[in-house]
Amino acid sequence: MKTPLELKYSKSHEWVKITGEHECEVGITDYAQDSLGDLVFVNLPEIDADAVKDEAICDVESVKAVSDIFSPVSGKVAEVNEELLDAPEKINEDPYGAWLFRLTDVEDFEGLLSAEEYEKVVEEEAH
Repeated sequence: MKTPLELKYSKSHEWVKITGEHECEVGITDYAQDSLGDLVFVNLPEIDADAVKDEAICDVESVKAVSDIFSPVSGKVAEVNEELLDAPEKINEDPYGAWLFRLTDVEDFEGLLSAEEYEKVVEEEAH
């Protein structure tokens, strides 16, 4: 399982790449995509939608199930990765390159986990 050190993580298996003082990209982790299996559909949030920390903002569908994606921080949806609508498998191929949405107006990034802290969460879940 890959866990890039430069990213932040949520306990619900989303990653956050801080791209500016109040901006970030959000995707799902390698662990999440591996657990879900082959993704067949992505339902992305609406542009300008309010993202509320720890609330479902969109979902992904795999051959196994539909899973909610939770916003790891609060902000406003500025952009969605439309490439994934036609090619959801990109998330399986490169979970850290296939961001789902970009947020602006992010209040703070507190409460996010470091790569090391996230790996401990995954380890506990696996047992």
